[in-house]
Amino acid sequence: MFGKSFQGKIILPTVVILVILVVSLNFYLSVRFLEYSNHLIHDKIISNINSLKGHLDWSRNSSKVAAISTSLDIDIIKSIKENNTKKIINLLIPMLDLYRISYFTVCDNNGIVLARTHDPENFGDSALSQQNVKDALDGKISSYFESGTVVKVSIRTGAPVYDADGILIGVVSAGVRFDQNSEVDGLKELLNAEATVFYGNTRIATTITQDGQRVTGTTMDPAIAEVVIEERREYVGDADILGVKYKTFYMPLLNAENEAFATFFVGMPIAQLKKASDSLIRDGITIGLFGLAISITLLFFIILSISKPIIMLADDMENIADGNLTISTKIKTDDELGRLSKSLHHVVSIIHKLVEDINIMITEQEKGNTDYCLDTQAFHGDYKVLADHILELADFGMKDQLTGIPNRRSFDNRMYLEWKRAIRDKKPISILIIDVDKFKNYNDTFGHQQGDVALRMVAKAFTQSIKRAVDFGARWGGEEFIILLPDTDERGAVKVAEKIRAKIEHTVIPCTDARGSHITVSVGAATQIPIQDSSFDHFISQADAALYRAKETGRNRVVFNEGGGE
Repeated sequence: MFGKSFQGKIILPTVVILVILVVSLNFYLSVRFLEYSNHLIHDKIISNINSLKGHLDWSRNSSKVAAISTSLDIDIIKSIKENNTKKIINLLIPMLDLYRISYFTVCDNNGIVLARTHDPENFGDSALSQQNVKDALDGKISSYFESGTVVKVSIRTGAPVYDADGILIGVVSAGVRFDQNSEVDGLKELLNAEATVFYGNTRIATTITQDGQRVTGTTMDPAIAEVVIEERREYVGDADILGVKYKTFYMPLLNAENEAFATFFVGMPIAQLKKASDSLIRDGITIGLFGLAISITLLFFIILSISKPIIMLADDMENIADGNLTISTKIKTDDELGRLSKSLHHVVSIIHKLVEDINIMITEQEKGNTDYCLDTQAFHGDYKVLADHILELADFGMKDQLTGIPNRRSFDNRMYLEWKRAIRDKKPISILIIDVDKFKNYNDTFGHQQGDVALRMVAKAFTQSIKRAVDFGARWGGEEFIILLPDTDERGAVKVAEKIRAKIEHTVIPCTDARGSHITVSVGAATQIPIQDSSFDHFISQADAALYRAKETGRNRVVFNEGGGE
């Protein structure tokens, strides 16, 4: 059949040629990929060596910057002169994260320890065994890999501290630790390889595990230890570690006396590297076969697009009827087929735009941007009617139907985003919960219809009182409303709350019987600088507790919850 038809005369020989080409290409690529994978393994080891050394250089620079900057800090200088250990600790603790180091040690001008951030209860001993401290007492800034009683392996920098008269009054020593599992875990993530820190020839921190447990306490291969520790040379090569073959790199750390007292190790299991190499070859073959499949598919597509445009248009229309808006055919001719193709594309583009605008609107409203609306004017005829109905449904889902302001769902979406942003930026966030005082009595007196008018007036009053674009107000439920104030401290929150309370107190609400009435509100406020994993549900409960106290203490007032933090 294929041999006699026009399609067969093109398809059959083309497929045979493609198969021959792909098989030949796969054979060639398999050989090249094997060579390439060996180069990748070598390059990976070199990359890990450079990355490890770069990490140690970065740690040295961090400790140096921290020591020098802290030694010039006026408050630190004053605290050292006062011999105030507690104050020194309180000043240094926040600086650990600032300079991204592990600890500080502060000594007086005799080398006696005044304070340690990593062991604050232990001070008064001599630190003269540390070369960086001795150098600093001689007026020099120096950095060394060193070991101590508490910190086994670290890079430390010592800097002299002078008072305003230029007199040496002490030393600030800053260090980055390498003897903790958190450090080797970070290295494993950085290098994508196993990492270990040896103290002497014993593993004190490692990512290597056996039976689910880290193998700290085990020792280095004696032959490698002789090269690294005794001869103080780097080692690159294969090693057997607890029955597993590794491609390894060992780097000795030399202290101030030029002794190798510790060792860094990074390694990659050979089986894992071989698996990656085999995977690379398989991927090459798969790509070739996939290319063959794509080529044959494209061949059929081209032939069919030339010989059977009507069938493809029909297939496209069937796909559209089934809900698939992807069109593969576009005929650019002036005949009836061209007109049909053009009309079909126009219809699909309108539907695409409607779907795209709907998705954008849903995304924006989930972010709390309830002001974003579908542009229904961009559509005509029945498409505009459909867009109008969709917009009404969206408003129904994200806005309170009585007051026209955002509803609780909108608030939850915005609260989630602003909470995450406040955690990231480490800035305060405040909320106000507003409750209409004695609203049941108001309803009983003036009727539920007038009660709805009052709620709309309250919503209007507080939305007019918040001016910033980032502030967000919503109906919380019943006669309760809630306001989110990002980047706002306690003082700002109370100021906004009092402004809203006063505005509502002086707002005259017209009644259906031509009388006028006033209502008041009670406001509970809370402020917090959230931290990672903190709960904004707890935060809201703090504001709710403040609202309860406002009600209990006479209503028509603002109460701030002093215990807003979690």
